[in-house]
Amino acid sequence: MLAMIVMMTLGVLVAAGVAVYVAYPHRGQEMPVAPQLGNAMRKGVDALPTLEDSESRV
Repeated sequence: MLAMIVMMTLGVLVAAGVAVYVAYPHRGQEMPVAPQLGNAMRKGVDALPTLEDSESRV
């Protein structure tokens, strides 16, 4: 039972993190309550590799 509660809580936290990222840093806006968290999210996503348009059309 405890494992299920922990996993559900973890799932809700991940979903909330994605929603906050999409609502503010992804659109280029500052987070009103914790701008440091938005900057950290933006730096983390900028560090990930992405496909360019020319790479995706093979």
